[in-house]
Amino acid sequence: MKAAVVTSFSAPLEIQDRPVPAPAAGQVLVRLEASGLCHTDIHAAHGDWPVKPSPPFVPGHEGVGIVEALGQGVTHRAVGDRVAMPWLGHACGHCRYCITGWETLCEEQQNTGYSVDGGFAEYAVADATYVVRVPDGVAAREAAPLTCAGVTTYKAVKVAHIQPTERVAVFGIGGLGHLALQYARIVGGSVIAVDVEQAKLDLAAELGADHVVNAATSDPVAAIEALGGADVAIVLAVIPSVFEQAFASLRRGGRLVCVGLPPESEGPMALPIFPTVLKGISVIGSIVGTRQDLTEVFDLHALGRTRVIAETRSLDDVNECIEDVLAGRAPARLVFEL
Repeated sequence: MKAAVVTSFSAPLEIQDRPVPAPAAGQVLVRLEASGLCHTDIHAAHGDWPVKPSPPFVPGHEGVGIVEALGQGVTHRAVGDRVAMPWLGHACGHCRYCITGWETLCEEQQNTGYSVDGGFAEYAVADATYVVRVPDGVAAREAAPLTCAGVTTYKAVKVAHIQPTERVAVFGIGGLGHLALQYARIVGGSVIAVDVEQAKLDLAAELGADHVVNAATSDPVAAIEALGGADVAIVLAVIPSVFEQAFASLRRGGRLVCVGLPPESEGPMALPIFPTVLKGISVIGSIVGTRQDLTEVFDLHALGRTRVIAETRSLDDVNECIEDVLAGRAPARLVFEL
């Protein structure tokens, strides 16, 4: 089978011919139809984060495909099922986080495309319990971005506890941000889209953003303050200074939701103590979403409530695609068709 493999953090990905893996007990073999390119895959390939994957490995945690074989003991999946392989590839199932609906905080979790091989391949094995069924009518090329970009931003909107008519500033309108603004609108938020690319702000306006702010030509903090300040700021960018701008844009009682993960080399975000305390600001970390969250994301899309903006590419062009994402040339999400 064809696979894109990280052999070194300092080298481009290699397209290799690998054997088709066999599912072990409790696993399924998935024939991939589509796999989205997430910024996390780029961080993984470059070894940007403190806890690093171990080369060689296959990235990709937005894989969608058809179950072709079942490992021993698998009874709740069937050959022919269309499933998604999300970031949460496995959790223990019995710790306090797993049994209270916070399985994404499990300390024994395995992550698809990071600690176990992922979806940048024609075939992959996955834990049968942690793949998620994709509803009929949801195309693989749209289900793939929803598997991470969708569920991550949906969860961020959930933990923000947005109330109808609250102002929600979304910092970074790309693969994640174009979905975040849609989820914020679904729960009744008034959305302010912030980006440095006018084309992405035009997309935000097309998707229903109430206000757009070009941070390349104006001060986003001043622009949001002129609108009355944000009740919630969701940060999807990977630059610490953007988190600081988002914090400064909040009105009293506001909530800063941190989603994007900058490279370790970027340094920490500065959090001013006095405004945090005196203005009653909440700082919330939001990490992807659970299997139930992803099920809800797919159901919303099947109902026609969301649009996925994606461009399909060939896996052979994986390195050029990474360059496009880093340069901001991707329209929203890039998806490999396999």
